[in-house]
Amino acid sequence: MAQSATPVQLKEQTLKDFSAYILDAESVMERTLSDIGSFLWSDINSKRAQQVRGGQVVAQFWSGHGPVKVPNGLIHDWIGASFTPNTTVKDVLTLVQDYDNHRNIYKPEVIASRLISHRGNDFQIHLRLLKKKLVTVVLDTDHEVHYRPLDPARWICSSYTTRICEVEHAGSPKERVLPPDTGSGFLWRLYSYWRFQERAGGAYVECRAISLTRDVPLGLGWIIEPIIQKLPKESLINTLEATRRALLAEPR
Repeated sequence: MAQSATPVQLKEQTLKDFSAYILDAESVMERTLSDIGSFLWSDINSKRAQQVRGGQVVAQFWSGHGPVKVPNGLIHDWIGASFTPNTTVKDVLTLVQDYDNHRNIYKPEVIASRLISHRGNDFQIHLRLLKKKLVTVVLDTDHEVHYRPLDPARWICSSYTTRICEVEHAGSPKERVLPPDTGSGFLWRLYSYWRFQERAGGAYVECRAISLTRDVPLGLGWIIEPIIQKLPKESLINTLEATRRALLAEPR
């Protein structure tokens, strides 16, 4: 934990505003599944579509602006996209649902990973995450993950953190897991919305990641701001790049 960052606790109003934001975002996302138009965010802009098709991982704020300020917190809403040639949706699902192997696919950010339970398209998983940017933070996280096919070539996935606990002195005899919603406040919630589409000789993978963190207190911006402002984008890009890299390494 960052010793110079004052410990904070998630406030009820902060979580209430995040929940309202999620409700609105999910309502809009659900409508796009039935509307006539683009299933993929990357298709909406021709330049972006060309970049993704050319092998770039593209990411930006969903709104095109910065984080959304709520009382005592910030909502970070990022969207990213990638394309992997010679890959099917089945290949993608096989990879991303191999949760016991996430510690290898997504290292160094994922230190440990474990499938807790699995029934049909629903999963319960545990991940130990490493966040490093000026300071180092280790988090124990539990997630509910739900997959849904729209047709054979298109799937969606929603992933929700159900528990996030900061870990002090991780990996040492002095290791201590703090109660949820306490500690540095560098990550209180993380909800991820994935879209997978098989098309044009490959598979598109898109992820919209909406996270909740503490706000930036006066006087501590120099140490807190980098980890809560830059890490959401870096984590999203690293996740998409690691997924693409693992898919390309798979024998066909």
